[in-house]
Amino acid sequence: MMFGIASQKLRSTFWLGAALAMASALLLPLQPATAQTRVLPDFTDLVEQVGPSVVNIRTIEKVMVRPSSGSGMDEDMLEFFRRFGLPMPNVPRQQGPRSNRPQEEEQPRGVGSGFILSTDGFIMTNAHVVEGADEMIVTLTDKREFKARLVGADKRTDVAVVKIEASGLPAVKIGDVSRLKVGEWVMAIGSPFGLENSVTAGIVSAKQRDTGDYLPFIQTDVAINPGNSGGPLINMRGEVVGINSQIYSRSGGYMGIAFAIPIDEATRVSDQLRASGRVTRGRIGVQIDQVTKDVAEAIGLGKPQGALVRGVESGSPAEKAGVEAGDIIIKFDGKAIEKSTDLPRLVGNVKPGTRSTLTVFRRGSSKDLSVTIGEVEADKPVARKDREEKPRTSGAAQALGLVVADLTDAQKKELKLKGGVLVNAATEAAARAGLREGDVILAVANMEVGGVREFEAVLGRLDKGKPINVLFRRGDWAQYAVIRPAR
Repeated sequence: MMFGIASQKLRSTFWLGAALAMASALLLPLQPATAQTRVLPDFTDLVEQVGPSVVNIRTIEKVMVRPSSGSGMDEDMLEFFRRFGLPMPNVPRQQGPRSNRPQEEEQPRGVGSGFILSTDGFIMTNAHVVEGADEMIVTLTDKREFKARLVGADKRTDVAVVKIEASGLPAVKIGDVSRLKVGEWVMAIGSPFGLENSVTAGIVSAKQRDTGDYLPFIQTDVAINPGNSGGPLINMRGEVVGINSQIYSRSGGYMGIAFAIPIDEATRVSDQLRASGRVTRGRIGVQIDQVTKDVAEAIGLGKPQGALVRGVESGSPAEKAGVEAGDIIIKFDGKAIEKSTDLPRLVGNVKPGTRSTLTVFRRGSSKDLSVTIGEVEADKPVARKDREEKPRTSGAAQALGLVVADLTDAQKKELKLKGGVLVNAATEAAARAGLREGDVILAVANMEVGGVREFEAVLGRLDKGKPINVLFRRGDWAQYAVIRPAR
């Protein structure tokens, strides 16, 4: 009985304490929930706002092909029978004359994205999206289609402008890249794998990512895949801050790292393209390198900054201005050079013929030099072979949608390669894997290929129904793609 009474008192005390604690909690001021939690962004308004300004771009190439005999026989063997007037085995006689002359055919070349710059039909995209195209078809979100003409393209920044004949179009708003912060939410709209108006989102992973002389990329983790190229990168204010241009991938698909061209760089290029159809860039004629910490301390510069002049071209603007090998250029027109890659961008943005000021650090002291900016030589156009018959490739390569050729000695020397095969055309399975004309295939199924003969031999030994991994090089970057044959 004593145990029962004690338990009853204990229960009464517990419930009394709980009631007092609850009352105290109700009397305390409420703490703001936002201090502990953050709400994920809602992109629906952005999609409605910017979506109509994003377009799909299909490109078409016209090629010369020989009419198929329908026999499956080698063309050389068929030519032998024709030349001597012999009946072809297992081939029915043709009624009437049959031409064997090459004929022009239209072939789909690729799919990309773009966005409307102005209400009268100027559209920005990547240069590699429209390169080599004979026709460009632009599709708007309302399903209207227009044939586009190329206004101009700049390979060095991978920016192009095309024009369609339309008015009253919804143009994008251009954002301020200087306000963009690492960790900020951004969104992409494009046509990955031809799937129009696909929306993906992520954050800014890094800014000023150096991958080229004129491209301080924005790095993001927004899902970007083949077909997204040329589409806009959009901030939470609905402004375009970049053009989605590249991905880092070992599989040919998205792996968490994507790069966008900053919109201020792209706009500077597009303004020149719209005005004259080409881009002019300034140069001073120096070979430069980074300034290491050890060098900076040894020469009294203090911190590693500026661009170390390793050489000065004879007769160049820099030589005429008095720049010497060993100088460190620390400022250009009063703007600090933090990294050596800053210098080409600053000089490149200046109109040729302009007088500018270089501040150099030489033997312990700074000195200002006056320089007249020269002009970067324009890229020489590559001779087109649109109207020529494409080189023949083995059936195994054609089944993957590939037409390849041996690299010339000059190309090997320029690319610093011992072997590989040049992609002259990539359609179907190869295109879906992300390969395109101009890529150099280095290895197939983990086996190096020195040329077309080795390439075809390797393909001939593989299981035609299984995915094939391909190591290829595009520009200075090497990456993997997985070609999945159609079933």
